[in-house]
Amino acid sequence: MQVTEDMCPAFDGIIVHHVYSTWSMAHHMELAARKVLAPHLEADEEGIGGHLSIDHVAPAIVGTSVCVRAEAISVDESGVTCEVTAWQGDTLLGRGRQVQRVLPKSVLAKIIDRATRRDSSEPAQ
Repeated sequence: MQVTEDMCPAFDGIIVHHVYSTWSMAHHMELAARKVLAPHLEADEEGIGGHLSIDHVAPAIVGTSVCVRAEAISVDESGVTCEVTAWQGDTLLGRGRQVQRVLPKSVLAKIIDRATRRDSSEPAQ
């Protein structure tokens, strides 16, 4: 993918650096890891993020090409852990780990329903 302005770090709408942001890298690493898991989910299963850690080690300026990769390094009954990396050519931009838990869709629906009921019962601030 090509780094675009909307991938730059911005606070209150002001771009602070014209480089690939850590949060964009995190988003793309989550997507790459999801692509590893998705083909292996059963019809009644869903994956949810459980952990993401990133070391952002080098910048990539707007207009450059970045390749984000995910590789499953651990699979067990609860989910999959991927090693995730971001590259600009031969330059490592970032590396980390992403964990996805696999749950039956019915269990996930109950978890979301509980969160929805909890949030709707809290007073507005």
